[in-house]
Amino acid sequence: MAKIGVFDSGLGGLTVVKEIKKRFPKSQIIYLGDTARVPYGTRSAKVVQKFAVEDAKFLESRGVSQMIIACNTASALAYQQVKQAVKVLVYEVITPARTYAEKIGKNIGVIGTRGTISSGAYGHIGIACPLLVPFIEEGELNSPALRLVLESYLKQFRDIDTLILGCTHYPLIADLIQEIMGSKVKLVNPAEEIVKTLDLPDGNGKDEYYVTDLTRSFLSQGISPQLVEL
Repeated sequence: MAKIGVFDSGLGGLTVVKEIKKRFPKSQIIYLGDTARVPYGTRSAKVVQKFAVEDAKFLESRGVSQMIIACNTASALAYQQVKQAVKVLVYEVITPARTYAEKIGKNIGVIGTRGTISSGAYGHIGIACPLLVPFIEEGELNSPALRLVLESYLKQFRDIDTLILGCTHYPLIADLIQEIMGSKVKLVNPAEEIVKTLDLPDGNGKDEYYVTDLTRSFLSQGISPQLVEL
């Protein structure tokens, strides 16, 4: 089996797929976006663990040999539960991003969902940004309101030189984040860092995309996903 599974609460995990395809263009990906239950970041740890295990078992049923938990919240709160629930190799996105940030930065900040930040998984100064995922899922990437919200969140940082985008949705607004933070602050993208740790063989089939709800924002990505129930 040469399929790699990727799951996320919504469309954020597509940033991981993008990086996989850059590095391994012939890889075969099975993607699951749990769009009916997005966001995960506002949920309790118990609920996130339940959802993540269901996501993982679905990907395993599709014949993947390994999978990436592309959701930072699920990586922080459900990695061990997912590992125990499936028989394939499981990756999380937090460790590679944290490791790289600590290599290049001295004063490191993190933005993420409330669940990710409260978990302390990144081990650095974190700001919870609960409104960002809804903006992104709604496709409001150029909204003046999004800029105002981001400015409000980011102004809380003092003298950081490195900022971890602790949600795989956030690379979709990385240019705006960089503009607000200034060119001296280095952004760390977990999607890029997790893919650097992989060694994927060529696949022998087409990529497959699944969602739990056919949302407008996901369909706007130019993908025709199949609807599934978990």
